[in-house]
Amino acid sequence: MKKRYAVAFTGPSNSGKTTLIEKVSMELIKSHQVAIIKNDPKDKAHFDVEGKDSYKFSQTGAEVVVTSPYRTTYLSKREKSLDDIVDMLSEFDYLLVEGLKTLPLPRIAIFRNQIEESYFEYSEAIAVDDSVDLSKYDIPTDIDLLDLNNRDEIIEWIKRNAKEI
Repeated sequence: MKKRYAVAFTGPSNSGKTTLIEKVSMELIKSHQVAIIKNDPKDKAHFDVEGKDSYKFSQTGAEVVVTSPYRTTYLSKREKSLDDIVDMLSEFDYLLVEGLKTLPLPRIAIFRNQIEESYFEYSEAIAVDDSVDLSKYDIPTDIDLLDLNNRDEIIEWIKRNAKEI
């Protein structure tokens, strides 16, 4: 089985996590298979539209898979562990996880305007832009500092630090 690697991204709302993951994945996917897991802690995302068959099926509580010639969508009403999700995805080189700060994965915390120091304890790197005045913070020496706007630097960090899973 080929090697697969995972890394996580965390940060406050509207810090740029989704945008960064999108930029990183668009570059990585040129030469690797990429999978993304997005945590939705407040259950705000909507994937199946009321009145459609997929919605009716998912309301039963069953595990639902909708297939077409172009995509497969899996709707589940059950919580899944990271291992469960990895087993379902199976084919990828890099797994990018947004959120889920309790997972034991190397993690980049993303900040704009100000850093929330509470993220330090579960982050191996922080990515900031010019809106953050770094002189106001005592960043631990074991945390790498990355330029939020330098996609290539972040990808290099991922390649060096992602966890093999």
